[in-house]
Amino acid sequence: MNPSPSSSTGAPATAVLDPPASRDRHAGAALAAAVLGFFVVTLDAVVVNVTLPTIRADLGGGVAGLQWVVDGYTLMFAALLLTAGSLSDRLGARRAFGGGLAVFVVASVACGFAPDLAALVAARFVQGAAAAGVMPASMALLREAYPDARTRGRAIAVWAMGGAVASSCGPVLGGALTQLDWRLVFFLNVPVGAVALVLLSRARRSVPRAVPFDVLGQVTSGIAMVALTFGVIEAGARGFGDPVVVAALAAAVLAAAGFVLAQRRVAHPMVPPGMFRSRTVVITVAVGFAFMVGYYGLPFVVSLFLQQERSLNALRTGAVFLPMMLVGLVLTPFSARLAERFGRRTLIVAGLVLMTVGLAAVAMLPASVPLWAFAALMVLIGLGGPTVSPPATAVLLDAVPHEGAGVASGVFNTSRQVGGALAVAVFGGLLSQPGGFVRGVHTSLWMAAGVLAVTAVLALFLPISKENS
Repeated sequence: MNPSPSSSTGAPATAVLDPPASRDRHAGAALAAAVLGFFVVTLDAVVVNVTLPTIRADLGGGVAGLQWVVDGYTLMFAALLLTAGSLSDRLGARRAFGGGLAVFVVASVACGFAPDLAALVAARFVQGAAAAGVMPASMALLREAYPDARTRGRAIAVWAMGGAVASSCGPVLGGALTQLDWRLVFFLNVPVGAVALVLLSRARRSVPRAVPFDVLGQVTSGIAMVALTFGVIEAGARGFGDPVVVAALAAAVLAAAGFVLAQRRVAHPMVPPGMFRSRTVVITVAVGFAFMVGYYGLPFVVSLFLQQERSLNALRTGAVFLPMMLVGLVLTPFSARLAERFGRRTLIVAGLVLMTVGLAAVAMLPASVPLWAFAALMVLIGLGGPTVSPPATAVLLDAVPHEGAGVASGVFNTSRQVGGALAVAVFGGLLSQPGGFVRGVHTSLWMAAGVLAVTAVLALFLPISKENS
């Protein structure tokens, strides 16, 4: 038998067949595709809000229909993240990412050509389902493309720019495109998605796992997440005591219990129970939840306050948030370097503390304070974007094997989506309490600060990052 090809130094054959320069090209293509995928799925979560009045004028329909143009995307996105993460590991990250992005582009075209509001809502549901496929697969792509923890941390900082740019420019871009035609908001995804798919074709092939699908886990997790997300969305409008909301949340609890039981009984669970024996995984999931409570909860509460109590229009309200968004956009590329200098745990804890202080400070502001004070203090919450999210993602991916990166990413992003949705629902309920709107604003901000403060203490138990060890 002929010996397997190897280099003169005894390096494995794969090193000869795939030299470092080639590996770098493959990794760079995977990173670029992941950034563009993260950009479009984040953009479509925020860009539609400013187009709603124009959509209503063009397609007709009531307020409830317009609400589901936004919430239909959110519902399917949050509900299918766990399933999508499992599929990513079993199909391979590249195939899962490509399939999800292709469906996302087709659904975007359907949104752009929607003849009526019902068709638009249906297409938005498909968009949300496809976005759920893209998100965990994009993180798994990075886990595969960058096996070294340090280079992966830098890649994640670049990847996070996709979401940061989309969050920052989404409302402005949506408003500008709507001046021409609101349908362009959706057609924009076509060239971006096409470029991402071309780049993906140059990425290294993923190795799928030949493991049977956990059908029971898929069904129970899907029911649990659909019921939970629907219940939380409806609670924002109906209140948590409404029979529909109570029934949805009860169904979520029952389905979640069935899911946990199934994961302990089936031979090949979609979320291995052992994953949650890792302290690092549990803490990073909690960090993702708390981060979204503050990062999404504050804009929801303060934007309503500024428009209702200070009589600002939408444009001036957005301008107050601009420094908060820009600081995250500017610093996100440097988050990996900061983590290498100070350690990921230190950076995460510092970011959570900054967000806590910022939320508490805004909660203590009198209603008549100058707008620049709001803008300045909210920068502290904006600093949480680059100091919490990218290093927490890197810590999570370091803690799991590459074949479990999709599931871990699905769990992490599910916690983020639930955190954001719960914040909006709970804070919305507080704002409508008999005690008064302003009191509800203060209570909401103090509650978010408390969640972040507790999580900052919890994050102290994360492992010290390899850069500082």
